[in-house]
Amino acid sequence: MPRAKAEEYYRSGQFLCSEAVFLVTNEYLGHPVSDEMVKLASGFPVGMGMAGCTCGALAGGVMALGLKYGRTQPAAAEPGMFEAAKELHERFMARRKSTCCRVLIRKFEFGCPEHIQQCIAITGEVAADVIRLLERE
Repeated sequence: MPRAKAEEYYRSGQFLCSEAVFLVTNEYLGHPVSDEMVKLASGFPVGMGMAGCTCGALAGGVMALGLKYGRTQPAAAEPGMFEAAKELHERFMARRKSTCCRVLIRKFEFGCPEHIQQCIAITGEVAADVIRLLERE
């Protein structure tokens, strides 16, 4: 369900990759933060503001993991965040061979249906991976 919902957010144009992953995770966790916090994820699509760097879905996924694993106190113990973020990155790399947006979309004309379909799929994959990582405990 989270995968399909993240994909639908993207497909419908309601939200882009990082926003969709973050929102779906927040919903899955019972809204530990206001949905308005999606604003924090809004700069990551298309490789950080269209710069073509780190995939926005992956960046949004790491942010979403922080909803459970992130720390809130200075110098507090890091309760599994690094491990979860690293595993998310490794899963992404195993599947896609790169985390760089411009590499991931290089064979497509920007905005063409194939480009959009791939980004929808990546958004769903990352959302599903985030939920799997959250469910491990």
